[in-house]
Amino acid sequence: MNAPSPVPAAPRFAAALHRFDEENARDPHRVVVDGVPRPRELVYADWLTGWVRRLCPDASEELRLAARCQHLCRWMIPRESHPATRAGYLRWREALRKFHAQRAGEILRAVGYPEEAIARVQALNLKQHFPVDAEARVLEDALCLVFLEHQFAELADKTAEDKMVNALQKAWKKMTPAAQALALKLSYAPRERALLRQALGGERPSAG
Repeated sequence: MNAPSPVPAAPRFAAALHRFDEENARDPHRVVVDGVPRPRELVYADWLTGWVRRLCPDASEELRLAARCQHLCRWMIPRESHPATRAGYLRWREALRKFHAQRAGEILRAVGYPEEAIARVQALNLKQHFPVDAEARVLEDALCLVFLEHQFAELADKTAEDKMVNALQKAWKKMTPAAQALALKLSYAPRERALLRQALGGERPSAG
């Protein structure tokens, strides 16, 4: 039997995105978007992809793939699977990163991507070369902007103020000046605006 011919780049890319979205559509958790409940990780992939394309309109194929699969099947390793300690949290995050990269690699391999491209996507997923890698910086900026735009308020509801301020400061330090400028223009409710102003020492984000 002859070996299958390589899948053309465009169909291969579309097939990978479709497979990523199929997997994330299985997320049992829901978020409401425009009044419609949708699978949380599918929505997250949309948000992250949107920010990557906004930050880098000419993003490489590998960067766009990495954005689409950054949280692939995240619900399969719940936070409760690791101890409720700081060390447990860090181990959970590391387990997630490796799981996302492994699952993404399996899908990319199945639709015909070469190992070099797969390794590049996985390196971005794992933040292996951050902050020296320019594409890793784009992805990190996008991750931080998704957090500030869509997840900040929910986390603030269940986090002590000092810990929230500390988390904001850590996120801010990872962002490029261009991403910080965009973050300051996002719309925030009064509580989140006050927390961010406290974290940044007086810089004023937009009003809600």
